[in-house]
Amino acid sequence: MQFEGYGGMAKEVLFLVEDADEGGYVARALGHSIFTEADSWDELKAAIRDAVQCHFDEGEQPDMIRLHAVREEVVPA
Repeated sequence: MQFEGYGGMAKEVLFLVEDADEGGYVARALGHSIFTEADSWDELKAAIRDAVQCHFDEGEQPDMIRLHAVREEVVPA
């Protein structure tokens, strides 16, 4: 995914973040083979940064990482 930024087009990676069944969070990149998980939101952000750095070659890394959190919750009627 790309967006119009200052000075032209910038590269962006979008992650879908969900609550893990056993607690914590799981995140997967849309359009890339990147998956990670962590116990807390701050740990997840660090894990995503590390995974993105490992996935892309030098000079090919995105300018922005976007997290889209999805939460499913059942509310009794």
